[in-house]
Amino acid sequence: MVGDVHGHAGPLVTALRESGLLDESGDWVGERTHLWFLGDFVDRGPDGIAAIDLVMRLDRQAATAGGAVRTLLGNHEILLLGMHHFGGTEVPSDLGTRSFERSWVLNGGQQSDLDGLTDEHVAWLTERPVLAHAADHLLLHSDTLEYFHWGETVDEINGTVSEILAGDDLVEWWEVWRRMTTRYAFRGPDGPEVADVVLDRLGGSRIVHGHSVIADQLGIHPIYIEEPYLYAGGKVLGVDGGVFVGGPCLVVRLPWEPAEVES
Repeated sequence: MVGDVHGHAGPLVTALRESGLLDESGDWVGERTHLWFLGDFVDRGPDGIAAIDLVMRLDRQAATAGGAVRTLLGNHEILLLGMHHFGGTEVPSDLGTRSFERSWVLNGGQQSDLDGLTDEHVAWLTERPVLAHAADHLLLHSDTLEYFHWGETVDEINGTVSEILAGDDLVEWWEVWRRMTTRYAFRGPDGPEVADVVLDRLGGSRIVHGHSVIADQLGIHPIYIEEPYLYAGGKVLGVDGGVFVGGPCLVVRLPWEPAEVES
C-alpha cells in the first residue's frame, strides 16, 4: 500500500526497492505481490509524469509475474485531468471565480506534468476506480464521506464517477474535484462511529486512506513520521507520509498493526 507521491518519483523508487518490490534497475521483483497506490501521483513535486509512467510499467510487469499493481484515482489526478480538458473555463457559480486552471495553480500544479500528459496517460488515469477492497480493507484516497454523493456501494460509486469522467460536463467534473478535496471525516470522538457507518455500507474491516498528511493529523513535523497512522479506534489507517513536505514515502503491508513497545 502506497499513499500520496506528489511528483516524488525518486523517493518512490527507493521505497519500493527497500521493500523488496523492485530491483536495482527499477523493475518489478515482487512476484505475486498485490500492490495498491491510493492516488495523487502529480502536483507539488517535479516528476509526476515519471511516477505515473513507473506505475503503468509496474502494472504490466507485475501482471506478467502473477502479481498486480493497482491504483485509485486521487483528487490531484482529477485536478490535472480537469486542467487538461477544461483549462481556464469558468465553472458556473455564485461563489466567485472558479476554474480548474485556478485551482491547479493554487494546489501545486506543475507545468511539466501538464506538458508531459499523453493520450495514453489520460485514458489510463480515467479508467482508475475511486474506491476498492484489498485484503478485507476498504481503500479510498480521501478521508471523506463525499463518496456517498455518487452511490451506496463501491461498484455504484465507481460507476457513477467513471460516467462523469467519460463525459464533458464541467460542473459534474468540478463536483468530483471539490468533493474529493474534503477530509478529516474520521477525526475526533465520533471517528469510530463514522468509520463503522462507512464500513457497514461499503464493506471491509478497516479503512485505509491517503490525502491527509499524517504529520498534520498529529501536529508534528513530517520528518518524525516513520509509520502509518492508526486511529478512530483502530478502524482507520492513514498512509500519507507527506513526502512533498519532507516526510517518508511509506510502503505499508496489510494487515498492519503497530509494533508492541517493550516494557
